[in-house]
Amino acid sequence: MSVMTTVSPGAPFTRADLDALPDDGRRHELIDGVLVMTPAPSPRHQLVQLELIKRLLPAIPAGQRLLAAPLDVVLGPATVLQPDLLIAARSALTDRDLPVAPLLAIEVLSPSTRHFDLGIKRALYESAGCAAYWVLDPDEPSITVWELRDGQYAEVARAVGSESLRLHTPVEV
Repeated sequence: MSVMTTVSPGAPFTRADLDALPDDGRRHELIDGVLVMTPAPSPRHQLVQLELIKRLLPAIPAGQRLLAAPLDVVLGPATVLQPDLLIAARSALTDRDLPVAPLLAIEVLSPSTRHFDLGIKRALYESAGCAAYWVLDPDEPSITVWELRDGQYAEVARAVGSESLRLHTPVEV
């Protein structure tokens, strides 16, 4: 089982330090200057992500973009996240990253990121003003939807065990 790794140097990591890292096949994120590395997503995780893209893409309004990781979401000089999927205003994107909170951040849970996605990442998106946060659990299967209300996330929907949430693909993973 692959696990998440955190590195806490003497001085906090910055966006410049993150940019200088070699490509090692891991996802690199910064949380208040702490480097967090997670393994590349599994084929199952990627298939769930592709199914979501297929279902969401036709519903994206003009002026918005649906994007998949890796894409840096810069929430501060020492906080850079990479949600599995995001929806952002087209005008908010730069050639390099999304320098503001997305309109929607979506995470697909995996054993190495479950605690991180449900805890600190959720809290960071909430405090940054991300309007909605979705978490999909392919093992259950389930989806939980939070929306920002008065500066805090409120759970507005949860579906568990629906056949429509199951991954239908000819590839067994």
